[in-house]
Amino acid sequence: MSETATPFAYTVTARLRRPRTWAWAAGSVLLLALPFYLDRFWLQAGLFAMAAAIGAIGLNLLTGATGQLPMGHAFFLAVGAYGYCVLAGEGGTENGHTLSGLGLPSWLAAVLAVLLAGAAGGLFSPIAGRLRGAYLGIATLALIFIGQHVLFNASSLTGGYNGRTVPPLSLFGLTFDDTEVLVAAVPFQSSEKLWYVALLALLLSGLFARGVLRGRPGRALNALRDHRVAAGVMGVPVARYRAGVFVLSSMYAGLAGVLLALVFQRTVPEYFGMVLSLEYLAMIVIGGLGTVAGAVVGAAFVSLLPQLLTHYSESLPLVAAPGTGGLTPGEASRYLYGAAVVAVVLFLPGGLTRPMKNPGEKK
Repeated sequence: MSETATPFAYTVTARLRRPRTWAWAAGSVLLLALPFYLDRFWLQAGLFAMAAAIGAIGLNLLTGATGQLPMGHAFFLAVGAYGYCVLAGEGGTENGHTLSGLGLPSWLAAVLAVLLAGAAGGLFSPIAGRLRGAYLGIATLALIFIGQHVLFNASSLTGGYNGRTVPPLSLFGLTFDDTEVLVAAVPFQSSEKLWYVALLALLLSGLFARGVLRGRPGRALNALRDHRVAAGVMGVPVARYRAGVFVLSSMYAGLAGVLLALVFQRTVPEYFGMVLSLEYLAMIVIGGLGTVAGAVVGAAFVSLLPQLLTHYSESLPLVAAPGTGGLTPGEASRYLYGAAVVAVVLFLPGGLTRPMKNPGEKK
């Protein structure tokens, strides 16, 4: 590098020499090309993983960065999913229920559903700002029971036990439904179209969370996690930061709920229960607390495992196809990632993305 080269050019050149940069570039090209080669099953599995990763990133901001233990993450996913259905739906009769809907443009409904989840988190934030640890977990546990009661009984909004159909997303004149659109002689349906929406949402969510964690707010949140009293003495507004990150985590969950609804194409109340909240906690523990990469890795592991077991249930020992008796893929997956949580806690306390250092290695 010549002496007249600018610092910016030097930085760019140095980064281009890193193998990590080329690995990121190759991975990005691969993700962009996958819809042209994969079938619907694998695309939907990837969409579930990306939606789960967004929700896990939000939970990691709250749990990994501040040390809080919320148990009601599934509630805010439900707010995002059903909020989108009500805001974008036209209403009508379905499964014997008269459904309500505002008929807003679907892109606007998606944005408002995320804000609605944030508003729900804001209503709970005064409690979240004053509680910590297990006390917050017990308080947020009530949100699950309240949410399940509302989802099953407010049939005009949720469709009751059978749920309601999700209106397709429309953006820039393109409708993300099963109507075929030929791209390079490849038929694109809902899964192929939604792939790029989910990929963009995951990228923006990850970059924003990374900026928060690496900036001044992230340092304040880590101070709250390590020593709350010391952080308060240094001037960190403890209650305000805790409430703020709780609202931000709720908005991430709302966005994940909207994407899950669009992929499922139908919302079912039973899905947004206690098991889902526990799965999200497993995601961030397995992947690694306090990191965006950890949330993505953990979400991919926990969300893809039951689908892979279902897909290959006929060739796997001890795993039976759903409805045939025996150990179902869902049960087997819970046993496996439960064992993974125990293994990570014992042998990799930092998660899969933060391997434990050798005893003689310098910090």
